[in-house]
Amino acid sequence: MPDPVRLPFEQPGPLQPPPLVRQMQAQGPIHAIRTAVGDPAWLVTEYAQVRALLDDDRLGRAHREPERASRTGESALFGGPLGGFDTEQAEHRRMRSLLQPHFSPKRMRALRGRVETLTTQLLDEMAPAGSPADLHAALAVPLPIAVICELLGVPFADRAQFREWTQAAADITNRTRSEQGLTELFGYGQKLVARKRAGGDPEADVISRLAATDGVSDDEAAAMGMFLLFAGHETTVTAIGTGAMWLLANPDQWQVLVEDPSRIDAAVEEILRAPRLGGGGIPRYARTDLDVAGVHVRAGELVLLDTGAGNHDPAVFADPDRFDLHRPAVPHLSFGHGARYCIGAPLARIELQVVFAQLAARFPTLKLGCAVEELTFDTRTLTGGLTALPVTW
Repeated sequence: MPDPVRLPFEQPGPLQPPPLVRQMQAQGPIHAIRTAVGDPAWLVTEYAQVRALLDDDRLGRAHREPERASRTGESALFGGPLGGFDTEQAEHRRMRSLLQPHFSPKRMRALRGRVETLTTQLLDEMAPAGSPADLHAALAVPLPIAVICELLGVPFADRAQFREWTQAAADITNRTRSEQGLTELFGYGQKLVARKRAGGDPEADVISRLAATDGVSDDEAAAMGMFLLFAGHETTVTAIGTGAMWLLANPDQWQVLVEDPSRIDAAVEEILRAPRLGGGGIPRYARTDLDVAGVHVRAGELVLLDTGAGNHDPAVFADPDRFDLHRPAVPHLSFGHGARYCIGAPLARIELQVVFAQLAARFPTLKLGCAVEELTFDTRTLTGGLTALPVTW
């Protein structure tokens, strides 16, 4: 019997899926693989199974014997088990109950005007500098950082420092760097919480409100605040960059958005669906023995839910590798599903809607400044976004 295939899977180019994923999907919904560090795991590639397992409490982030658990990589946050096996589910419910009110759709809608102002300011700076420009540095990086800083109450002036720490914490190749980044980020959060407790408006921002919540310790407020700081900007930086890449690499679809601004919601959902993770993702462990599409998964085994593959399941999405703003609406899996659905999804959608609406209106002749194959990606971090995005107009 041949050895299981190993992550990461080879991809012909930024817009093409790994051929191996297509072969797997043709063979069945779940597959034995090896992670990038050589550990055994199961990879689920079918939309229906990924969606169901995202909301299955028989999978979790914790492991009964964490030192023996399979790992996906070296990230302290995303490489292996996280949390206590016996307390994980209660802690997750508590975290969501504390954070959900701060990220309600109503609160996020109230932020739209501020997101629009910040986007306009950044494009006002980019336009007179002239073509070509790096859309990654000019817009994709600074906008999500500015938005999350205002929402959480984190000084924007500290952005270079905390971004260095968040990128280090997400490093999937160097455990020491990842652990150090996480330590520095948490220490920064503790100091920030202490300053907010010492004075100021307890309703001023999310971290202030968390710090003023009964039963929330300084350490808990710091940990949640820094988790939100990381998750609230790194993923959106990646989504803006890859979204612009997909639109501009498909000029006919860019033209659809330029000529019909009402397609903005459809464009954002297609931008969220299009990227392919090709395996990996957040590690989850079987809390008990379970059956997945006829395959017996034993307690403690690593199960990877490939949302990228699910979003390209030909049984659900017709011609899944085509980027199409007229695609019939089917819920993608990029924000998860069920109990672990991303709390920040409403904010991410607003940022993407504002960004691409303004780009299409102000820069209708926007084009990629290089061949798609020349674009480079950050392979050290889990989010794996672009390192630069040259554009002309």
